[in-house]
Amino acid sequence: MDIQITKTTKPRLADFDFSDIPFGKHVSDHMLVAEYGNGKWMDWRIVPYQAFPMEPKCVTIQYAQCIFEGMKATMGKDQIPVLFRPELNIRRFNLSAERMCMPTVPEDLFMEALKAIVSFEKGWIPQGKGKSLYVRPTMYATGNDLGVKPSHSYRFVIFTLPTDVYYSQPVKLVTENTYIRAVPGGTGEAKTGGNYAASLLPAQRAKQQGYDQVIWLEAPDYKKIQEVGTMNLFFVIDDKVITPRLSGAILRGTTRLTLMELLKDKDIVVAERDITIDEVMEAHHQQKLQEAFGVGTAAVVSHISEITHKGKRIVLPPVAERTIAPMLYHEIEGLRSGEITDKKDWLVPVAQMEYEH
Repeated sequence: MDIQITKTTKPRLADFDFSDIPFGKHVSDHMLVAEYGNGKWMDWRIVPYQAFPMEPKCVTIQYAQCIFEGMKATMGKDQIPVLFRPELNIRRFNLSAERMCMPTVPEDLFMEALKAIVSFEKGWIPQGKGKSLYVRPTMYATGNDLGVKPSHSYRFVIFTLPTDVYYSQPVKLVTENTYIRAVPGGTGEAKTGGNYAASLLPAQRAKQQGYDQVIWLEAPDYKKIQEVGTMNLFFVIDDKVITPRLSGAILRGTTRLTLMELLKDKDIVVAERDITIDEVMEAHHQQKLQEAFGVGTAAVVSHISEITHKGKRIVLPPVAERTIAPMLYHEIEGLRSGEITDKKDWLVPVAQMEYEH
């Protein structure tokens, strides 16, 4: 793949303060871009991070044809950047594309593009526990025909953001009993912008009430648990780990799958099944609810300290008393940093590119 390079004339890396990098605020100097038209991807290039013009009648604005992924690059002990199981994100990205009637990106081109931009921007990878270069592959429609139909052209972009720990403290959650995130047969399995737009109002209301996020329940009964905010959910009940089964309304999380595999490798019982909020509340009543945590690329593992459901609040055991979630977080971060040997070839090294600056 031929990638054209245009370096920024205003680099910010030398003066960037890596001690203050809240999630999503700062981007690196460059991004990778490609265009789709006439049935093929073309014009692959690395350019300075920038805005693109968009018409008001663009299909992305009018009909939300847009998808994205989230992944991380970290620096290994040998100072070679590594990606963590990127093939899973590539496959999920393409599944999202198919669901949103968008073109897929060939896996080999996608992987080469990922390595190219991470190599080019490797100076932006923060050093330190829990820190990483967040990598955001994105695709959106660029067609401007006003009509409910797929676009004829698309833009593929990969930009990167240095970031620190996403959630540094345990979170307080409240169940959402009015609004829903997704339903089986909808777009819940796709990482598309509309899913997240629909979550903003309930999340805002929860924060106004003093909570960090919401637990999504499945309509019409509002009993079956789906996700927490933008993450998959895990519960530890009576020494068994439980996570909601994939129903078509729940995102196929890379971190979720990885943690399930790690648990099985350690002979820890993990069940992928339907679980209701009533079961969780009853488990707490019986003093069997030992842990609850959300998992995702940004946070990896986020401890849950409290859950409120229909006015009833339960408080979970202190983090210091938990064993499963801390162990899983240590395993993932240890693999990324090289402190734990990667026996499954989950880490994909990013070799130095000849056009690096």
